[in-house]
Amino acid sequence: MELTCLSPTDSLYPPALRSCLAEQTPARVAALGNLEILGERKLALFCSVKCPGDLILKTYDAARALRDAGVTVIGGFHSPMEKECLAMLLRGRQPIIICPARGLEEMRLPAEWKKPLDDGRLLLLSPFGEKDRRINARLASRRNEFVAALADEILVAYAEAGGKTERFCRRALEWKKLLFVFESKEREESLVAGAEVTSVEGLIERSGRFTSCLKPTG
Repeated sequence: MELTCLSPTDSLYPPALRSCLAEQTPARVAALGNLEILGERKLALFCSVKCPGDLILKTYDAARALRDAGVTVIGGFHSPMEKECLAMLLRGRQPIIICPARGLEEMRLPAEWKKPLDDGRLLLLSPFGEKDRRINARLASRRNEFVAALADEILVAYAEAGGKTERFCRRALEWKKLLFVFESKEREESLVAGAEVTSVEGLIERSGRFTSCLKPTG
């Protein structure tokens, strides 16, 4: 499967990147996989590295429910909780967009990504070039903003108070993105002001309109 590079003048280049990122709009976006997924409504998933126990259970339940409901999920899938959610989502049939915090050139793809790619339900996107081969904090921060800009709505499983996830979420709210968080005993410390508190059931009900229209090829 060949890598595709999109420039801001290409018809498939997501207009949300220009409207949200403004002068930081990527000059190119590398893509591997089914570009039709870009046209799907997308729910972004984020979680801080540390996640309280009650929210771990709710996030597991949410990932399973999003998978079963056919919701297109986008994320970097880098933190431990995000990785667990990706593993669950890969076992479904709905589209997924993975945005690594590095260039796609010379990237070794995990074996479990091959079938979803072949089935046309997985898309890899990156605003980084060939020289960006190692993930670091700067690239991860830019990647998170890239994901948030592309998303129609955002689920923040947990944002540690004063952490990078919370700071980035505040910027997403400035872009008028709808942010969801789960109600929790940790809520007062982790809740991002301006986010909508929801349950797993409420999230799925709200995300029903996100159900993919793509037909898996596998």
